[in-house]
Amino acid sequence: MQRIGLYGGSFDPVHLGHLLVAQAAREELQLDRIFFIPAAQSPFKPDAKPTPAAERTKMLRLALAGNSRAEVDEQEIQRGGVSYTIETVRNYARRFPKTKLFYLIGADHVGQLPKWREASELSTLVEFLVIPRPGELKVAIPSPFRGAFLGGFPLGVSSSQIRARVKAGLPVEHLVPSTVAEAIRNNRLYL
Repeated sequence: MQRIGLYGGSFDPVHLGHLLVAQAAREELQLDRIFFIPAAQSPFKPDAKPTPAAERTKMLRLALAGNSRAEVDEQEIQRGGVSYTIETVRNYARRFPKTKLFYLIGADHVGQLPKWREASELSTLVEFLVIPRPGELKVAIPSPFRGAFLGGFPLGVSSSQIRARVKAGLPVEHLVPSTVAEAIRNNRLYL
């Protein structure tokens, strides 16, 4: 049975923490593939105006270039509007019926799982792989959701920190892939 990881988020911008989490998930769960799924609009950040989708997708493609087990899936961007996990997971369940699906989620969202759109169906379609934040305590995965905590490579870096550093004129070269740092610079993003 094929094992696929789904990694949704704004990726605004994608950074080394995202890439390390994906690598750890692939190794710990022996994932065959992992899909990075940039959101059109996060339901958790309804007032946020993300960087245009084309720029975020371009940075993801640059960051994943040469990685044959990782792909960018633009379905949420193409759907537009608020991106709900259930819609994306249903799509994968239809496309890959004989596959075990894992959805990567930040530890800060675990307690909110029962409030996610169509949570009971979602709990039957995927197992959650929880990404711990350095220095935070583990929170139990609420029933009926299934999953586990990622063990390796948690990195205390966030996209909001990177955006703030760029705005302040500080370097981000060791926080994002060099191709992403160059794209941020060349396109004058986050200023």
